[in-house]
Amino acid sequence: MAQLQKKDAYNVAIAGATGAVGETFLQILEERNFPIAELRLLASKRSVGKTLKFKGKDYTVQELTHDSFKDIDIALFSAGGGRSLEFAPSAVKAGAVVVDNSSAYRMDDEVPLVVPEVNPQDAFKHKGIIANPNCTTIIMVVALQPLHAYSRIKKVVVSSYQSSSGAGAQAMQELMDQTKAWAEGKEIKAEKFANQLLFNVFPHIDSFTANGYTKEEMKMFNETRKIMGDKDIKVSATCVRVPVLSAHSEAVTVETEKEITPELARELFSKAPGLIVKDNPEKSEYPMPLYVAGQDDCYVGRIRKDISADNTLSFWVVGDQLRKGAATNAVQIAELLIK
Repeated sequence: MAQLQKKDAYNVAIAGATGAVGETFLQILEERNFPIAELRLLASKRSVGKTLKFKGKDYTVQELTHDSFKDIDIALFSAGGGRSLEFAPSAVKAGAVVVDNSSAYRMDDEVPLVVPEVNPQDAFKHKGIIANPNCTTIIMVVALQPLHAYSRIKKVVVSSYQSSSGAGAQAMQELMDQTKAWAEGKEIKAEKFANQLLFNVFPHIDSFTANGYTKEEMKMFNETRKIMGDKDIKVSATCVRVPVLSAHSEAVTVETEKEITPELARELFSKAPGLIVKDNPEKSEYPMPLYVAGQDDCYVGRIRKDISADNTLSFWVVGDQLRKGAATNAVQIAELLIK
């Protein structure tokens, strides 16, 4: 098992450094002043030679290979599942601890799936690889945890409203290009997505499975159970793509064993790490992606007793997909390891 030695600063590699999450890794590491001795930026062959800035210094991107991890302490991966499966074992073999942002290892029984506000203790059960959960799952479980700690959650029904950033930098660019094309009276093209996203929503994120749910929706089902350590929690998700650049929103309905009133829920949420309560609907004050984008915390509001069932609460939670939904969560895991 790879174990981090206590140091004043650590050698860090970023695999997939030129992608949307990879570049956000750099922002988060700089903002949080993560103690870095050497920074190594890795990507595919086509990105070799590009330069990225970190703390005012230019770093040249190198090709991701099996030999890229000599003397690396922590490797942050966001290069896609296939590359994680191919190269993460080489990083571990070289002595690094891998925090992987892809879906490759999330449901592996040997790999902990960690959200630091929910199950920080699991990070220390790693055997060289720690998985970063799906972005929609992360945002939801940060809000579920304080409720679950008070009274066990039995069932969750969630609808997600996911921004273009969830599909990467090219998807964000496509939405901007479609907006510009519409404004100029030109043809609107859809290439990254199967459907036009501008002025539209579609309930189709990832491919469909045999039970009629998409893979994205089943990630929320399976990952929530693993993170929260309760295989009996029932989760039914509908994941929808919306024409928003960044930050995902989720409408969540939760059934608990004991009643949790809206007043108690607000108190529990307000005391929970990583959550900010913004819940004054009479004054149109509630979480919105426009204002949550760029934030590390998740915002929760529209907290109300569900009128369709007993012991059931409904609320709205929003989080930045690139930050808390991906890069920030991974860096927080790395911070756990060095503490």
